[in-house]
Parts: sequence; C-alpha cells; structure tokens
Amino acid sequence: MTGDAIDRRTDVRASVEGRSRAARLTLWFGSPLAVAAVATIAFGAPPLVYQYVPLALSVLVLGLPHGAVDHLVVPRARDDPVTPRSLAFVGVLYLLLGSAYALVWVLAPVAAFVLFILVTLVHWGQGDVYALLEFVGADHLETRASRLLTLLVRGGLPMLVPLVAFPAQYAFVAETIVELFDPGAATALEPLFEPAVRAAVAVGFGSLIALSLALGFCRTSPGERRPWLADAAETLGLVGYFATVPPILAIGLYFCFWHSLRHVLRTMLVDPVASAALERGAIRAAFRRFARDATPLTVAALAVLVGIWLVVPRTPATVPDVLAVYLVGIAVLTLPHVVVVSLLDREEGIWSP
Repeated sequence: MTGDAIDRRTDVRASVEGRSRAARLTLWFGSPLAVAAVATIAFGAPPLVYQYVPLALSVLVLGLPHGAVDHLVVPRARDDPVTPRSLAFVGVLYLLLGSAYALVWVLAPVAAFVLFILVTLVHWGQGDVYALLEFVGADHLETRASRLLTLLVRGGLPMLVPLVAFPAQYAFVAETIVELFDPGAATALEPLFEPAVRAAVAVGFGSLIALSLALGFCRTSPGERRPWLADAAETLGLVGYFATVPPILAIGLYFCFWHSLRHVLRTMLVDPVASAALERGAIRAAFRRFARDATPLTVAALAVLVGIWLVVPRTPATVPDVLAVYLVGIAVLTLPHVVVVSLLDREEGIWSP
C-alpha cells in the first residue's frame, strides 16, 4: 500500500488510539460467534424458535440501527456540515431505491430474493474489507484486485457456506420469504439446493478462499505476516462458524456482532465527538452518541417494516413469517445503504490503493 493511499484512508478524524480501541472492541463483540460454534458442537443446535432470537434482537441491538446514521457519515468523512441538501440526497436515495426494490418484491419475489443475497454478499464483503484495512492494517490487500477478491470471499462466507452446509434450512428461509408474496413461487429456487450445485459452490468458493489467502501470503514477508495471519484466522474461523452453526442463528449473531458492530465503529471514527470518546476510552459515551444519532431513522425504519407488513399479500401468522417480513425490510433498506457506504468507501480511499 502506498503512502498516499494510507493518507487518503486515514485522513479522517479518528486517532490511532481510537482506531486501536475500535479494533479491540471487534474482538470482544465477536465472542458470541465463537461461543455459539462451541456450544453447537458440544450440545447440538438449539430449537428453531430460539435460533430466531438474535435476529429478532437486531431490530434494536446494532442490526437495524447500524445504517440509521447514513445521513451523517459522508458529510462527517468530508469534514463538511450536515446540510438540508445532504439530508435530502440521502432521503431521496432511500425513497427511490427502497421503493423500487419493494416493488420488485411484490412483482418478482424470486428475483428479489436472489438480488438480496447478491447485494448482501457485496455489502458484507465491503464491510470486512474496510475492517481489515482499518483495524488489522492488512497491507497484503495492496491492490484493488486483491481487495475485490477479499470482498467476494468475506461476503460469500455468510451467503454461500450455509448453502453448502445447511441446504434444508436455507431453502426453508427462502421459501418463507418468497411465499409471503407468491405462494408456490419458491419452487423456482429448488435447483440451487441440489447436491451437484452445492458441490460446485463448495469447490468453486473453496478455491476462491484458497486463492485469496495464498496471494496474501505471497505478498508478505515472514516478519510482516501478522495482518495476514489475522485475515486468515478470521476467514477460516468464519468458514468453521457458518459450517457448524445453523444459518438462522449464525446470520443473526453475525449481523449484530460482526457486520453491524464494525460499521457502527466506522461511523464513530468519522464523528469527532464519538471518535474523541473512543480515544479516551469512554466507550459508553461513544455508543450513547451513536444511539442518539441513530434513533430518529431507526424509528423511520420500523415504520418501513410496518408498511411492508401491511402490503404483503399473505398475513404473517408464524414466527418465521414475522422474521421473513423483517428480512424483506432489511433488504429494502440495504440497497440504498450500500450506495451510501460506497460513497464513504470513496471518501476514505478504500478502493484507491
């Protein structure tokens, strides 16, 4: 990574100590994933109804709120004031993209579901690329191509490993979501869960993981491999996690304590008040600042969920149905959120090594 790229990436309000403290928080908050993996191996998977608990908690705990400061992050990264124009831009972005995607769910739910998987893959990979550069100092990701490869690997872990390891539960979730809008339409997804397709995914994606880690290893010298080792440990640990923990539980924990937590910390690091709190070790103050900023649009997001609940053709009647409505709401909100995060990536030079 060039010196100019480092300057662009770190030319925000976060101090070295603030970033270091944020990095340590990612380790602490990642512990529920390790506990879930060990507990599943030791005692087996919990009953399905309990597997939904982390996903349900994500409505208020990190998950849904993590994108609720999108109207603030780009101006803060630019060191610009938040203006009516910047607020209107984000508002119109969410209105247009969210409404268009909601219409796709109504008219073509199978296509909407596939798009949800692809968008989530890109977005979660995007978040991990940032975390590796900012929190781990991953200098082995020195080119745009290497970062794109890592994006595909990291985003593919929660989306593809469960497809290989837990096809029945993956199909159940897909069916529950799609059939809210069109009963019987989920049969179009059945070929994705065939053994031959899953075997091809396992071989292809496994090769992609091996290629990513091998290239990173080759780009580092023996005395400078700590960031690569952290990357490899996280990647292989997540492979084991998603291959062991049932998808509904695994995704709920990952969404809260991995992806959303890292993005919340990122928003804190571009906020002068929250960043200063992190720097001096006032973790609660930093999270209170985030919660204050995120509350208004979290409430608005809840209103979106209520709207989706009212327009789905089939009234949700079970726990899986209710959580399916929530996932559709997350999907509708994720598409414009990805655009905002991409603009933040650009401001911080994530794709300009």
